[in-house]
Amino acid sequence: MSETPIDSSKRTWLIASGCAGAVGGVATAVPFVSTFQPSERAKAAGAAVEVDISALKPGEKLTVEWRGKPVWIVKRTPEQLAALPGLDAQLADPKSERKPSELTPEYARNEARSIKPEVLVAVGICSHLGCSPSDKFAPGAQPSLPDDWKGGFLCPCHGSTFDMAGRVFKNKPAPDNLEVPPHMYLSETKLLIGEDKKA
Repeated sequence: MSETPIDSSKRTWLIASGCAGAVGGVATAVPFVSTFQPSERAKAAGAAVEVDISALKPGEKLTVEWRGKPVWIVKRTPEQLAALPGLDAQLADPKSERKPSELTPEYARNEARSIKPEVLVAVGICSHLGCSPSDKFAPGAQPSLPDDWKGGFLCPCHGSTFDMAGRVFKNKPAPDNLEVPPHMYLSETKLLIGEDKKA
């Protein structure tokens, strides 16, 4: 019994169809598999931010963006630091004890709410309704502030006030202190915001 030879044009057609099917399968699989990878936008949204603070002078503030939020880096003056302990009785949560794990990492649960006393790192969003407070670093009487104001932040939306450590004053709409994001020093003048554990 002899085998019937396959027509060469049929063979070419079968090979071409098989190749096209394989290419189509790969083209369909690649986008499907890539959906399991985080997008570039998602990676950027959660990525840590490196900041050089070498040019920051006492009494100045630098703002950077992390996860779509403004993060303030404030270099406090010796006078601003010296005023912090005297404010405890006027503050709602002076030791950051109410929601420490959510709002204040262990290394920032101190009077200055910071790793280095002179440098405050805080998310610049009021804990009331998400407004961004204004800088009111100058001490003394000012509109919407008490006569004995020592410097800090004022949320213009509903009048919440925060000291130079981001701690909220009593009887204000804001329920909590400003958040201290995870951060660490890579060097004396380089901060990494978004991570606080060395690899």
